[in-house]
Amino acid sequence: MQNDFDIEDGILVAYHGSDEHVVIPDGVTEIADEVFDGCSSLVSVTLPDTLTVIGGSAFAECSNLSQINIPFGVTSIGDMAFISCTSLRSVIIPDSVTYIDEMAFDGCTSLRSATLSNSLTVIMPRIFFECTSLESVTIP
Repeated sequence: MQNDFDIEDGILVAYHGSDEHVVIPDGVTEIADEVFDGCSSLVSVTLPDTLTVIGGSAFAECSNLSQINIPFGVTSIGDMAFISCTSLRSVIIPDSVTYIDEMAFDGCTSLRSATLSNSLTVIMPRIFFECTSLESVTIP
């Protein structure tokens, strides 16, 4: 499984696997743009405590991704990071996150609840656009 990752200077730049449950190695500080884009086999991913940045479209169209825990330490979530993750049901944004880019959770049609960070300084437009099942958003 370790061979499934291309990591350069702490940045996860590519994933070559097809596992349902992925554990990203400790020491990764950033997930580059589009690393898991279209990875329909992905059901859950464990992010390391060392992570600070989730890049744009990092998990775009991971249609079976139903669970992700964003660790404290992540400071920004890129544009369309989780766009069209149609099985994602809830998300908790830790207090370390200060920036969520445009359309981060757009099209997450199963998303029912979201809890945002109380440290957010920038929330770009349409982060929950087309989240047709969204029942509650907690904004501290």
